[in-house]
This record gives sequence, structure tokens and C-alpha cells, in this order.
Amino acid sequence: MFTTIVVAHTHCGSPKMFKKSIFSHILSSFITFVLVVACSQTNQPTTTTNTPSNTPAAGTTNSATALPIGAAFSQTSNYALLAQESVAGAKIAEKYFNDRGGVNGTPIKMVYQDTGGDEAGAINAFQTLINQDRVVGIVGPSSSQQAFSANPIAERAKVPVIGASNTAKGIPEIGEYIARVSAPISLVAPNAVKAALKLNPKIKKVAVFYAQNDAFTTSETEIFQQAIKNQRLDIVTVQKFQTTDTDFQAQIGNALALKPDLVVISGLAADGGNSIRQLRELGYKGTIVGGNGLNTSNIFSVCQALCDGIIIAQAYSPEAPGEINAAFRDAYVKQNKKEPPQFSAQAFTAVQVFVEALKALDSKTKLSALSLAELRTKLNQQILAGKYNTPLGEIAFTPEGEVLQSQFYIAQIKMNVDGNNGKFIFLK
Repeated sequence: MFTTIVVAHTHCGSPKMFKKSIFSHILSSFITFVLVVACSQTNQPTTTTNTPSNTPAAGTTNSATALPIGAAFSQTSNYALLAQESVAGAKIAEKYFNDRGGVNGTPIKMVYQDTGGDEAGAINAFQTLINQDRVVGIVGPSSSQQAFSANPIAERAKVPVIGASNTAKGIPEIGEYIARVSAPISLVAPNAVKAALKLNPKIKKVAVFYAQNDAFTTSETEIFQQAIKNQRLDIVTVQKFQTTDTDFQAQIGNALALKPDLVVISGLAADGGNSIRQLRELGYKGTIVGGNGLNTSNIFSVCQALCDGIIIAQAYSPEAPGEINAAFRDAYVKQNKKEPPQFSAQAFTAVQVFVEALKALDSKTKLSALSLAELRTKLNQQILAGKYNTPLGEIAFTPEGEVLQSQFYIAQIKMNVDGNNGKFIFLK
């Protein structure tokens, strides 16, 4: 006969006594043994490794650990054609500077996060780089549209950001920790209009096209339109589209009815290339000026032979003098079998600024002695104080983080006979 065992109360210590029979005494002993073992395991201390929030950044503790620099680029979406060139430039910079000792013996490590094609993607990428990857600073994001949303995240966290392809008005003014090596479009775009007039002094009527859903293109078209007016030319129409559009026949039909001598387009590579292709297919034979979003050889596959003759202002030339530009150009050509574009040169330059500022800071105060927060703040101060000899030429920064660059260029696309490839020919 089995007697019911009643447990009045148990806890992780000694079990309470049971009412039992002879048989239940044996069973009770077994239960006691199980409870003791289980409780002894539960009461064992848990070993954890705590990382305090002010732990020095990766790479600041010893020369064997790399210094992480974030790269937030739109590797997917309609910005991808531009971002691919930024990634290429950053990767070349990482190898170039690590081959030369990194930051006084400590290598750098580029940490990439895809910002996608919208503001939310950029914000998520910045938050991951800042809080999870614990980078010392960030290069990016790809577009001005994203910068206006994501840069405030870095500003609040006091993380230095260097924009490598953000040219819209107001980017450096976002905050103390925001700078850029991409010259503002207000300095670059007017040069393209002047070049078009130099090639064709008979230009009188101008049609303007721009993507209305992007902060950069809306900022750029304002600059273009003012430059057109400054040259006493007549803007006969302003046609709007979306960066995601592929059919521009309605806008082109409206413009061609007014017989423009010049068409100025502010868009991105895919939409801009398609609008150029359709302009030519529908019979436009006049001059075309493209904005900075079209400043990439990736448009060649979009408009192909019809890309020929497009005028684009540049903040970089592969032919510019200087030892570091020659080294960058050689590395890019060896890897990609073509001349480096502006976006790659600007991304390389942004990484260079981080490296040289880190080296200068380390010479004053060992990075290993700084917390991550201290390192980020002092690095930002050093970035703004420095002068740099880069592929873009000699640059520096205003106290607000605006790049100071003196040399700009004008290029015209020359397509090969096969219509599949081409290059930018720099005009004198």
C-alpha cells in the first residue's frame, strides 16, 4: 500500500518533513536527494563579463585591435549606383592606410552598414554603428535626404560624422559633430552652366528637370535655376519627377514643345540616365547638363551611347597633381580597370581625414588612455583643426564643419563606339 506524500513547503535549503510509510521513507529520501542537487545547481553564482559603457573603443587598448570607423552607405535602393562607388573608395583607403601602419601602428577597420533608400534605413544604420559596432566616427550617409534624418542621431551621441556625398545646403549646420568633404553644390553646379555657355554661346532657353522627392536634388535645382538666371538665360519650363520614375515622356513632351537650347537635370543615376535616354530618343539634340547625382560612370549602362556629350561639374579629377591622388588613382584603376569617379575619391578622402586626425590625436594623448566618449569628442575637435593633402587637393574645415576646397573641374562624357562604355573627359 502506498501512502500519499504531502509536501507542506519546499525551498532551496532543507526540504520539510513528510508524513510517510516505510516505503514512502525510501521515496522521500530519493526526493530529498533530487531537491538538494537541483537547488545546489540553482544557487551557483552566475559568471558574466560586464563591458562598462565607457570602455575604450575597439583598437584603443592595444595595437592588435583595429580602430572601427563606420561607413553608412545605401548599398541597396535607387541610391546604390552611387553608393557602390563610395564603398570602393573606402575599401581602397582602408588597405592604403593599413599598409602604411594605420594609426601609429594600430590598424583601422571599416564597418559597413546599409542605409537602404530612406530615412529610416539611415537612422537604423547610424544607431547600429554607434551603439553596437561602437565606431569612433562615421563616413556617410549616401544622400543629403538621409543626412538630415540620421546626422542628428550622431550629433546627440557626440559621434563625429564626415559626409562624403552630401552636398545640399545646411548639412554642416546640423550640429557640432557634423562635417563633410563633399563640396556644397552651390560652389559646383554654376560651373556646369558656364561651361555649357562656353561650348554653345547661342543658348537662350533652358528647360529644368528635377526629382522633387529628394532633399539633394531639390536643393541642387535651386542653385541651378539661380545660376541660369545669373547668366541672363530664360527658364522656359520646370518639370518635376520622382527618383523612382522610369517614364519621362510626359515631362519631355512638355519641354520639347518650348524648343529649349539647354536641358538641366537634377536626379540620381537611374532616373537621370533614363531621362537623358528618353530625351534623345524623342528628338532633343541640344546641350544637356547633369547634376551631381549623375556624376557616375554607372549611368553609362542606363543611357548608353545617348550619354555622350553630357556636361557635369566635378569636385575631383583623376588628373589632379599630388602623390596621394596618384596612389589612389593607381589603386582604383588596378582594381576596377577604369578611372576613379568623384564619389570614390570623396569616400577615400573622408577615411583619410579620420586616419590623419586619429594619428595626430594619438601623438598628443594616447588613444588607449581615452574612453570611447572622450575619444569621439577629441577626435571631432582634431578633425576640424586639421589640414589635409588629399585626392581632392588640399582641404580644411570651417569651425562649422564645411569643407574648404579651392579646385573644381568640368567634365564631358565621351562614350566609346560600342556605346556600352565611356569616360569623363575633363575640359580646360
